[in-house]
Amino acid sequence: MSLTSDPPATRPAGKEPAATPAPPAPAELEVVPVRHPWRWAAVVVTAVLLVQFAHGLVTNPGWEWDVFAAFFTTETILQAVWATLQLTFYGTALGFAIGIVLAFMRLSASPFLRSVAFGYIWAFRSIPLIVQLLFWFNLAYLYKELSIGVPFGPSFLTFDTMSLVGEMSAAVLGLALHQAAYAAEIVRGGVLAVDGGQSEAAASLGIPRLRQVRRIVLPQAMRSILPNAANEIISLFKGTSIVSVMAIGELFYQVQVVYGRNGRVVPLLMVATAWYVLLTTALSVVQHYVERHYAKGSTR
Repeated sequence: MSLTSDPPATRPAGKEPAATPAPPAPAELEVVPVRHPWRWAAVVVTAVLLVQFAHGLVTNPGWEWDVFAAFFTTETILQAVWATLQLTFYGTALGFAIGIVLAFMRLSASPFLRSVAFGYIWAFRSIPLIVQLLFWFNLAYLYKELSIGVPFGPSFLTFDTMSLVGEMSAAVLGLALHQAAYAAEIVRGGVLAVDGGQSEAAASLGIPRLRQVRRIVLPQAMRSILPNAANEIISLFKGTSIVSVMAIGELFYQVQVVYGRNGRVVPLLMVATAWYVLLTTALSVVQHYVERHYAKGSTR
């Protein structure tokens, strides 16, 4: 028995194997960009609409830009802007001070403190702001006097509610207590976003609890807190217009008074709009730099 195999293939004489063509150099390739016809169509349509809107602002006599310019920096409007800024500042400062306390009450190990904080947040988020403002404005109807002394015992100091809680005080109180409910949840969410191992490591090093919160937890939580807190401050700034129901001379109320006298509704509303836009832009710039400060070491 013999084993046989096929003879090896033989190449015909005088013929060489066909050479594989070399790929073209990158410089020789024709680059064809991806076409986005619908994107360009959207750009054209949007640009046309913007140009039409700007043209209408300039050419439509109904805007009465001369009246707008005449009232934009009058003393009455500037005083109203100052009142609006005061309401925003005091409402924000007191609201976030109370909100921080409420946030840590909700994070407390005490069921009682957690329940009280939850009840406060639930109540003030459920009741409309205008109702809260009117309630504080009419506080003297329920309590003629406010006193300081021993609980359920004698009083040492007594104040007349009507003189103690005026229009501005009632507005600040209502805005601050309403803001505190939202600030508490913002702060609590920021604290929960910090890894729990940070506090455990600090505790293992013997760092006191208050110092852990102040030097370790809060600086990291600020990265999560700041964007939402800035939104709330801007919303509060614009929401101060609701205190016009209490006849407080903030921006929107004064604009209403002026156009109620001269009948120039549209240009006076544009005065208020322009001031709101300018001050909101300033707050957004401040937000940007504060966020950049607390983002050191976390972003490039």
